[in-house]
Amino acid sequence: MTYLDWVVLGIYIIGIISLSWIIGLRQKTQDDYYLGGRKMSSLPIAFSIMATQVSAISLIGAPAFIALRSGGGLIWLQYEFAIPLAMMFIMLTLVPIYHQTKKTSIYEYLDQRFGPTTRTTISLIFLLSRGLGTGVALVATSIVTAVCLNWPLAPTILFIGMVAIIYTTFGGIVADIYSDIIQLVILWGGTVLAIILVISRLGQKLSTSSFFNLLAANQQRLHVFDFNSTGLGDGQTFSFWPMLIGGFFLYLSYYGCDQSQAQRLLTTSTAKEAQKSLLLNGLLRFPLVLTYCAFGVLLIPFLQTHPHFAQQLAGSPADYLVPRFLINFIPPGILGLIVAGIFAASMSSIDSALNSLSAITYQDVLARIFPALGHFSDRQKVRLSRWITIAWGLIATSFALLMIGGSKTVLEMVNQIGSAFYGPVLAVFWLGILTKRADQNGAIVGLIGGVATNLCLWLFYENQVSWMWWNFIGFALAFIAGISLSRSSPQRRKKVENLTLSREKLSYYLKNKSYYLILLSAFIIFFFLGKIIELIFLG
Repeated sequence: MTYLDWVVLGIYIIGIISLSWIIGLRQKTQDDYYLGGRKMSSLPIAFSIMATQVSAISLIGAPAFIALRSGGGLIWLQYEFAIPLAMMFIMLTLVPIYHQTKKTSIYEYLDQRFGPTTRTTISLIFLLSRGLGTGVALVATSIVTAVCLNWPLAPTILFIGMVAIIYTTFGGIVADIYSDIIQLVILWGGTVLAIILVISRLGQKLSTSSFFNLLAANQQRLHVFDFNSTGLGDGQTFSFWPMLIGGFFLYLSYYGCDQSQAQRLLTTSTAKEAQKSLLLNGLLRFPLVLTYCAFGVLLIPFLQTHPHFAQQLAGSPADYLVPRFLINFIPPGILGLIVAGIFAASMSSIDSALNSLSAITYQDVLARIFPALGHFSDRQKVRLSRWITIAWGLIATSFALLMIGGSKTVLEMVNQIGSAFYGPVLAVFWLGILTKRADQNGAIVGLIGGVATNLCLWLFYENQVSWMWWNFIGFALAFIAGISLSRSSPQRRKKVENLTLSREKLSYYLKNKSYYLILLSAFIIFFFLGKIIELIFLG
């Protein structure tokens, strides 16, 4: 990086820390720190949700998966078709219940519906899975930053971890949301700029026919759909049905039952505003992912026409593709801006996770173990919340250091971590929301059985059962076991009636039919866009 790049990156880091400090000075209560006073509107929440999930992990992992990873390619798009469908079910089943309970932790609903054991168990699963996922996000940031700064990976992880801790500790969720919007603009714009630069360089070396000939030589990477395999015993991980069904349950669980995402939905004043944010996310995420994928497709012929650059990647993990492209081909000044955007992108994943980890640790663990915390002043509660954020930042940084040298792309790792836990967690929420029969014993046994099954699949059958199926398998086992083993009395069913989704409530929530029709139409359009893309490249 040049002096100009360092200046741009330094300005960004100072600016983002200053922003968090200023916003933090206005936070007087835990409601301000964790929920922004419940005053946010749908548009910033939608952009924040997009930025948090589609971050540096996507910019680094998606092009690497498409252009370089063995067995990779455009088939990753199959995973994105599930987004609009998942948004529909979150809007219908989860958002109304969360806004009805008006709690900071979404897991407090489980306490009301089932009992404290269910709440504690799910909270601990969240703390474990999200803590690990935050470490993965930190590695993703550090890979690109280490290459661009010419630093070793371990010191880079420590540096970024410390900056993330400082920024997140003071800013709270409002700073998270507005910084997410900034980074989304920078990162999306930076990806478009990278695409323009690749096209310009390819235009100097290739005619249009030569370009498509090079792509044709790599046509195995240009298939969007794989209907021929199932991911069950055939050794194929990325097939249509496991990616669509598994993606549906992963996204439904991640956006709806993961505190780091659902907490954003709680910052709106009404359930309708939260539903609007999910509608926008369901429509806008696919075009953003297409941008990343276009970059990956263009890098296929780029690697073949730039052999010296390809040689630099020999022996390196696939995730080094994008960082080394940036350092070799992005002009000075612009490189600093893009690195700042990538830095910001990973910060958005890290800060939202740390804020939610802090919220769950305080609300679902410490406040219940130490009732005296209820007598703390608002200032003392905010101060303790910040100390908890620091602790989780140190834990995530330590885990990231342990992950150095992993063989899989970070994009796969972060989804595998989620796939082991998310399906069974979703099953517990739906047992509570969709049925009156389910009780705490059934929910706990189902949850443990679902997670244990997924962990066994991960440890012993990873090559036989695609990890894309884990979300569905874990969900189905947990839900069926939960229903079968529950023995809720008629009196108990009557007591929890207000905490379930009755036919009357369902009819009321379905009044916004336009939202669901738009998302269903988006699913159909995205599917046919995938077919069109495949036809363009493969004929």
